[in-house]
Amino acid sequence: MPGISLAKVQKSYGAYRAVTDLDLEVKDGEFLCLLGPSGCGKTTTLRMIAGLENLSGGSLSVGERVMDCPDKAVFVAPEKRGMGLVFQSYALWPHLTIEQNTEFGLKLRKMTKSERQKRTTEVMEALGIEEFRDRLPSQLSGGQQQRVALARMLAVNPDVLLLDEPLSNLDARLRLEMRAELKRIHAAFGTTIVFVTHDQWEAMTLADTIAVMNDGTLQQLGTPDDIYERPANRFVAEFVGSPPINILDFGKSGESGGIVQRARDYLAQHHPQIAGAGSVGIRPEAIALVEGEAALAPGAFGAPVQVTGVLPTGGSWIVEVQAEGQAMFINTHVAPAVRTGDKRWLEVPPRALSVFDAAGSRIATADALLSRSAA
Repeated sequence: MPGISLAKVQKSYGAYRAVTDLDLEVKDGEFLCLLGPSGCGKTTTLRMIAGLENLSGGSLSVGERVMDCPDKAVFVAPEKRGMGLVFQSYALWPHLTIEQNTEFGLKLRKMTKSERQKRTTEVMEALGIEEFRDRLPSQLSGGQQQRVALARMLAVNPDVLLLDEPLSNLDARLRLEMRAELKRIHAAFGTTIVFVTHDQWEAMTLADTIAVMNDGTLQQLGTPDDIYERPANRFVAEFVGSPPINILDFGKSGESGGIVQRARDYLAQHHPQIAGAGSVGIRPEAIALVEGEAALAPGAFGAPVQVTGVLPTGGSWIVEVQAEGQAMFINTHVAPAVRTGDKRWLEVPPRALSVFDAAGSRIATADALLSRSAA
């Protein structure tokens, strides 16, 4: 199955630029998530891949075939791109049975009745909806309707499957079940999948690769581990993660003795080679609480804190602390041995510090220095 290539893709609506200079490669058989907040350009990008939107500039190719390139006056119609699109609303025919919905695309392709029945049965059995073949969509649950929408697309064996926030209409339990189902479908069919979502956990649990977008531009492309552990900039760091990453912003506090000043002094003392630091990010799960400064591990960053809240979330706990005037959050899967009002020191290993410059970009040279000092 072919890969997808977007080169310097632009999309404008009058004076409004929805997507700017987007370079993106989706490999053959890859599961890629377009992740970002509402209005960031992810759905527009998906619609351009599908052919529902024309490019304003750049080019889009699938394999060796150019699908859209304004400069070369090339545009391939959506129905000729070999792609399947699953909408957020499912878009099932309400008057057709589940079997008829599933075989709808096969009829359009003039497939014989026996071939249609064979392919339809295979796909419905694979998705666990064969027993509902004679029912109408209104007689199914949301999760079952989602499976029918996927079955309809998979039946025509598309080269690429495009999913536009297909799980957003489901409740939490069904979303969890459908995430597992999508992983299984990808493993079984090996289809190239492009999945749009604003839900970071959907992206983290489903994707081989995540493309984080904001304001129509690509912020970072990488594996879920890369996106979470090594965010390219502060936007990615703050968008991905719950509780959100703790940011110590050097530009917002210069008072002597505060935790921001303590972080600045820590870098200057232990890692003077790191130049141009504008802020430091610390994931909540990277923070431990110790009895006092003397209990800090060698080389660790530390600061005195007071516990202001202990919040159980079921299976984990969020501990809120005040760290010399700044609120910070700690996430732990072990019941914390602290109560509101207790005083402790926070401890962070050097490798857990993400250092950003004044513009918010990650200082990559800092990673090796901090990891080496933690070894």
